[in-house]
Amino acid sequence: MQANAASGMAVHDECKLKFLELKAKRIYRFIIFKIDAQQVVVEKLGNPEETYEDFTNALPADECRYAVFDFDFVTNENCQKSKIFFIAWSPDTSKVRMKMVYASSKDRFKREIDGIQVELQATDPSEMSLDIIKLRAL
Repeated sequence: MQANAASGMAVHDECKLKFLELKAKRIYRFIIFKIDAQQVVVEKLGNPEETYEDFTNALPADECRYAVFDFDFVTNENCQKSKIFFIAWSPDTSKVRMKMVYASSKDRFKREIDGIQVELQATDPSEMSLDIIKLRAL
């Protein structure tokens, strides 16, 4: 675990490990990460049978989070696919300082977890609705 000189933020090894398990073994549907005491840590792991609604309900209404979601979908050509979304959740109701910390640490964190296919920034639930996820996946 190394701190980044620019943001002073460290990424806990468990974050990388759990992301690799989601990407390679597909044993999680989603992972929610939070910044705690100057490091990014895993807050919640979603089981494979959990839905996108379960995932969005797990995000706090007034605090920032990073999250990854493994989205399964069927293309217009009727092919089964999946894409890994990175979602930067920064609700309007969260504290300004928290928004700044999450914004300044986001790129560093994304570099630590290799394999994100789609990125989304959301400040309220409508910006990450299932319809938007489906559109961005195709």
